Amino acid sequence: MSRPEETLPPDLFYNDRESRKYTTSSRIQNVQSDMTYRALELLQLNGPSLILDIGCGSGLSGEILSSVSPVDGGPHLWVGMDISASMLDIALQKNVEGDLLLGDIGQGIPFRAGSFDAAVSISAIQWLCNAESSEANPQGRLSRFFNGLYASLRRGGRAVCQFYPKNDAQRSLISSAATKAGFGAGILEDDPGTKKSKLYLVLTAGGGQDQGDITGVVKGMSDVEIQDGRRNFRTAGKKGDRRSNKSDITRKKEQMERRGKVTKASSKYTGRSRRRIVF
Repeated sequence: MSRPEETLPPDLFYNDRESRKYTTSSRIQNVQSDMTYRALELLQLNGPSLILDIGCGSGLSGEILSSVSPVDGGPHLWVGMDISASMLDIALQKNVEGDLLLGDIGQGIPFRAGSFDAAVSISAIQWLCNAESSEANPQGRLSRFFNGLYASLRRGGRAVCQFYPKNDAQRSLISSAATKAGFGAGILEDDPGTKKSKLYLVLTAGGGQDQGDITGVVKGMSDVEIQDGRRNFRTAGKKGDRRSNKSDITRKKEQMERRGKVTKASSKYTGRSRRRIVF
């Protein structure tokens, strides 16, 4: 059975009929509710917050955000963004409390920098891995999305994106795009190895000394995989990064000359480090 995102673009797949079917399904409502509450748990919000609901659809997750009790840190204000006009039309008919925006997240997140305290996304970002044309490649769409999301969050803000990757390559593509945008990123998997398996990409937008370290977010949680692009950046070049000196260069030239190669004559500048100018 083919995945929905492999059949049609989301704005065409979620037409009036499919949007109504999605919104009225009790099974989908229950699953969406469970995943939204799980995302809120991972966000660890301390009080009422302004949340961006990415791929908000007909407002199923938004209704939960609006209904969080003061005891649990709510209620939250939210802004929903979705590419399906049919989905947003149903949300308007339901008089959801959030503001709604029709837009393609693959073209970026068009909000002022630092607008949101947090963001949540349920079953949406895997759609970015399917491009309808050669100009709209998945890497570019993911890059625009995560860069825009990073900018729209206040420093120290968090985002939790539940998604269904097609395979490990797609999973890595998504998490890599997030870390390249500057996020501290980790993947939490609930019920691994079962049909009920759910993946949550937990993101932090930096701020403070840790600059996006999510260790505190997932501390004590099982089945957590940390993917931190900064670690590779810090260690890159340390192992075996030995610059050639003049004696090394001279020795290599002699070896080449013995093989009949023509080499450039040595001078007082041979082996000397060049000054690097960074723009």
